Amino acid sequence: MTARLPRVVVHDVDQHGVATYARDVADAIADAGFSDLAVLRGELASLAVGTPLHLQFTDRLWAGSPEDAATIVTRLAAQHPLSVTFHDVPQPSDGERNLPRRLACYRAVARSAVGVVVNSRHEAELLREHDVRAERVGVIPLPVDLAAGGEPHATHASVGVLGFFYPGKGHDEALRAAAGAGIGSLSILGRASDGHAADLEAFVRGAASQGVAVEVTGYLDDGELLRRCRTTGVPVVAHRHVSASGSLGSWIAAGRRPVASANRYIAEMAALRPGTVTVADPEALTSAVGRAAQHPESTWLSTATVPHGRRDVAEAYLDWWAGLAW
Repeated sequence: MTARLPRVVVHDVDQHGVATYARDVADAIADAGFSDLAVLRGELASLAVGTPLHLQFTDRLWAGSPEDAATIVTRLAAQHPLSVTFHDVPQPSDGERNLPRRLACYRAVARSAVGVVVNSRHEAELLREHDVRAERVGVIPLPVDLAAGGEPHATHASVGVLGFFYPGKGHDEALRAAAGAGIGSLSILGRASDGHAADLEAFVRGAASQGVAVEVTGYLDDGELLRRCRTTGVPVVAHRHVSASGSLGSWIAAGRRPVASANRYIAEMAALRPGTVTVADPEALTSAVGRAAQHPESTWLSTATVPHGRRDVAEAYLDWWAGLAW
């Protein structure tokens, strides 16, 4: 197996969740006792032709357009056998213009790879539903390890949404829930996604008209993000369309039990890590947020460990690569 371990491609990019995860996977494997498999994307040209590679892939990380991302990766596949983890799997929320473009990209990358990993069975179903075919598909959920010192802190009377702001991320739903529950503060723990600054400004104005003050923290480093996760009143995860959610994992890692709108992915994660999510029907999100505000103890985990952490992910990738026809 060791002779066929791929190099894990990492990126010299800040503030991008998929780039951060690529490095985390490489580091987790090294921490599991294997050599450092990481190779910078800018150093790929120095590798011998035929060196196996693993990519963490979303078109937005690899290029400025789905078409260019597909070209880059398929050309890479002509030189190296590729295993690929898909993120941001295409779905209807991409819109009428972008969905066909992104599907064409992911189909081309899937065809070029010896195997494709997704982070949930939900995403595997999305691939099947949209006819994105791969030689082999595996499921390796995103890891969650509880951070140290997760005892309940004094919290602000606010609703919190974690991660980049963009339409469909669940901010509108969280705002309606906050306003309906009589909570006058909403914290966005992050910044606007590229190209969505104007959308964020409009959101803040609209929230004010509903009596809800919005705080936008901007990008937070790991330490400050952990602190803010532990001082926010009611953590909310309310994506309209979700593939896999790093923000859900970040809330749980901070010791919080977020209120989450029910969907196929949330149900899968609630089953993987029982007791870590308060699942609410989308129509009942306001009442669920109100109950959480009245009972803040319900927003904290009562367990010292959760299933499927960083070590599990490292071992899952090693097993996955061992079964591929490189």
